[in-house]
Parts: sequence; structure tokens; C-alpha cells
Amino acid sequence: MKIDTSIRAQDLKPRLEHFFSLASKKLRLLHRAWNPAQGAPVFTRQGRYTARGWTEWTQGFQYGCQILLFDATGDEELLALGRGNTLERMAPHLSHVGVHDHGFNNVSTYGNLRRLALEGKSGDSAELLGLYELALQVSGAVQAARWSRTAEGGGFIHSFNGPHSLFSDTIRSCRSLTLAHALGHSLMGENDRRISLLERAMQHIRATLRFNVYYGEGRDTYDVPGRVAHESLFNMNDGQYRCPSTQQGYSPFSTWTRGLAWVLLGCAEELEFFRKLPAGAWRTFDPAGDFHDALIRAARVTADFYIEHSALDGIPFWDTGAPGLALLRDYRERASMPDNPHEPVDSSAAVIAAQGLLRLGHYLGRSGRRYTQAGLSTARTLFSEPYVSEHPRHQGLLLHSIYHRPNGWDYTPPGKSVPQGESSMWGDYHAMELAVYLIRQIRGERYLTFFGT
Repeated sequence: MKIDTSIRAQDLKPRLEHFFSLASKKLRLLHRAWNPAQGAPVFTRQGRYTARGWTEWTQGFQYGCQILLFDATGDEELLALGRGNTLERMAPHLSHVGVHDHGFNNVSTYGNLRRLALEGKSGDSAELLGLYELALQVSGAVQAARWSRTAEGGGFIHSFNGPHSLFSDTIRSCRSLTLAHALGHSLMGENDRRISLLERAMQHIRATLRFNVYYGEGRDTYDVPGRVAHESLFNMNDGQYRCPSTQQGYSPFSTWTRGLAWVLLGCAEELEFFRKLPAGAWRTFDPAGDFHDALIRAARVTADFYIEHSALDGIPFWDTGAPGLALLRDYRERASMPDNPHEPVDSSAAVIAAQGLLRLGHYLGRSGRRYTQAGLSTARTLFSEPYVSEHPRHQGLLLHSIYHRPNGWDYTPPGKSVPQGESSMWGDYHAMELAVYLIRQIRGERYLTFFGT
């Protein structure tokens, strides 16, 4: 990536305002066109959202977009839509024991509503605030109960693949646990045993950073600093780690870039959360005293890997080991090429990583300026053509997102050989979240965090 050292957040204001204007029309279009009985919208085909996936992991992103756009524009109709949809349709997600996605669905909806209520932006009553907080407490505990133990005495929130599976994505669901902990909640186990949600979040984060992130220490032949395995597999008879794996990447020994982006953003957000906690609140669960340093190390190494392996304008291909990249030998030395004959780019990985870069840079201060500038450089690309969805009948906000390349789920237009030109609900949500993050800074508003204080 070529990092623009002179770009400022203020320089993006016209692009962000244009994005909000487009989104206002498109979110209403999707709301009118979508039948919730079909499930949740997941990704577009020929510009229209479709429902396809393993679970309903994107419904909170749809309603979260409505809530976030109110945050940016003050549009009361969108707040009413987001609040109404959350209260009417999101309750099943709170007690969903079969997924690892609570941090996606519930923090994006109930979490944003709580934050806006605390800020006084939404005008919601104390009773509604109490409802949002109760929902978040339940969500955090239910997510923490989806637990597998490792041989070393720790554990992790296992993915929908089963007790043996640790996904990189799930680090962002630790937001559910830490937020519920901040609200004073615990998971109650057998014989009324009180289980700390903070401890479980920290154990999951540790497992992710140890087993899914590589540091160039010779773990295997492909131990490149910053490489991320989408999935780690464990023997559940004894909790021993077995090997890396992947569901949506090219191979266990390459980096599915959206998985890396989840880790980068997850680390940066949790660094912000733990900085707000009194040290005594979590030192009990950090006997070696290295938890903070492990988060910093993983955030830096994944950020550096992302910068190194993206195109000049900050956009990565969907996987750094994708075989067609051999035919695009100089792809890191020119701007991204969503319309190429060999491999698709993934804007959803870029928009998640951009926020991670910005948060990491903000956290590190002066020593993190490189990451801040990399995040701003990537955001400038994302909020410009060909990534912003300009066509009024296209229901998506961010183009050139990839869902599942190995399964062939992504739409390839006639005459093309790779998927391109489509949107995803998680890409749209994180574009909205990134835009709100930036516009609040430009306006001098409170810094945006998931915990809201």
C-alpha cells in the first residue's frame, strides 16, 4: 500500500456526505423491498439482496445501518426504523445458542441504540435504555456459554462448525462479553457458579492470538509475520491444538484477508475497552501480566501484513494465496483492479481493516501515525468509485465485496471470469460504521466506541 502521509480525516468530508446521501435512499429502498420472512439479506446478485448463508448472522447489520445513519444525519425516520426493527425482530438473536455471532448481530443493534441513548442523541427513555442493557447482558452471557476448553486451561467461543473450531471472526464477538461485563453481568453455571464474562473474553482473545495469528517464529513452513489462519482446530478429547484450517479462504496456510481484518479490528477495539477499565478489574485474569502486550503485538503484526499485501490504494485481494495472483505479479505495485480476469478483490476486508488501522493508530498516538494514515488512505479509496455503489437501483452501498469464493456463492457477471460489482450486508455495515467513525471525529463529537462511554 502507498500510504498518503498528508491526508486528513477532514479531506474525506465531501465523500462521506455523498455516501450518507446515497445510503439514505438505498436503506429505504432495501427496507421497502425486503421481506423479513425470507431471512436476513446477506449479499447481492445483480444488485439485489439475497438470503443465503449458514445462519442469520447479518440481520443486525441491516438494522444497524439504519441506526448508524441516524447517528450521522439525525434522520428520525431511520432511527425509528432501526429501533422498531430491533425491538420487533432481534430478540431471537439474544438467546441464540448455536452461533458465534452475538457481537455482530446484537452489538450492532442494541449496542448502538444504547450508545445513542447515553449520548442523548436518540431521546430514548430510561426504560428503553434499561431494555437495551438487559438485552446486551443476556447476549454476552449466552455467547460466553458457547465454550470449548483447551489443554492449557483456557478456552474459546467455538464457531458453528462445532466445539473443535476457533474462528478468527469471533474475536469481534468478544465485544458482547466485555460489554455485558461492564454492565455488571456474569454467566451463571451449575451450582450457581459465577463465571466471569471478562475472563472468558480474555481467554478467547488469547487463544485467537496464539493459534490463529503468526509471528514469524517458525511454527510451520509458512509462518510469515502477520499471517492469519481463518480457523484453528482442536482435539476435543483433550483440548490439544491440532492444525490450522479455513472455511472461506484458499488454504490453511494462506491468509483470507477478511479473517485478518476481523483480528486487526478486534484487537484495536479491545485495546480501547481495556484502557478504560481499572487495571485491577482484569489483572486477576492476567497472571503473567502480558495480555496488553499480546494485543498490541497482534494488532501491529496484522496491520503491517495488511499494508504489505494490499494494492497501492489499500484494497486487498480476497486471499493472499489465491492462485490467480501469480498472473497478477505486480498487483501490490498498482491500484486495485476489481475488474480483472484472475482473482476478486474484497472491499469488505478493506473496510473492516481500515477501521482497525484507524483505531490502532488512535490508540498508539504519535507512534501509530503510520496506521492512521494507512486507514485514511484506504478509506479514501473505499468512499470513491469504483467502490461506492452509485447506481440508484443497486441495493448495496459498497461494491466488490466477496462472501465465499471456494463455494462459488459470489455472482460473476456475464463475460467476466471472477465475481465483481456486488455488495454484502457486513461490507455495507462496516462502511457505514467507518463513515460514522470518521464524521464524528471531523465534527468534534465523542469518539466512537462499542461500549459507548
